Amino acid sequence: MYAIVKTGGKQYRVERGQRLLIERLAAEEGADVALEPILYRSEEAVFDRAGLEQVKVTAKVLAHVRGEKLRVFKFKPKRGYKRRTGHRQSLTQIEVTEITSGRAKPAAGRAKPAAARAERSPTGGGEHEDASGQAPKAKKAAAPKAAAPKAAAPKAKDKAEDGS
Repeated sequence: MYAIVKTGGKQYRVERGQRLLIERLAAEEGADVALEPILYRSEEAVFDRAGLEQVKVTAKVLAHVRGEKLRVFKFKPKRGYKRRTGHRQSLTQIEVTEITSGRAKPAAGRAKPAAARAERSPTGGGEHEDASGQAPKAKKAAAPKAAAPKAAAPKAKDKAEDGS
């Protein structure tokens, strides 16, 4: 069983007991934090919004640390321009303590969802059919409007034709 969670603008694949470094969280050391699940996988994959509302991913904040130093060097040749700066990212080390799903597990396995679909549809077909058993017709696209005809500009008369 695993989940894919989103935090700090990144996505991580996590399992129970896993430790990882993520972007700095505004939580004290030892506090429990809830991570936003994007996908949950055990016997079935859950990635719809309604199913993910029942999934809870909990992690414990172990420490706040800083990443390794990155050197940033800017240089422009023949101009005497050199700049050196550094950067250390603020990180939080967490341990995933719990991944739970509130969904009831189906007793009959994968055969039950197909039977449930057959009960919903009067013809026993897929969910994309209407009451007559046919697929819904696609809506016609609106025809593009014709451009209004432009008025012809009056032609300029040449001075040679005026005879003046």
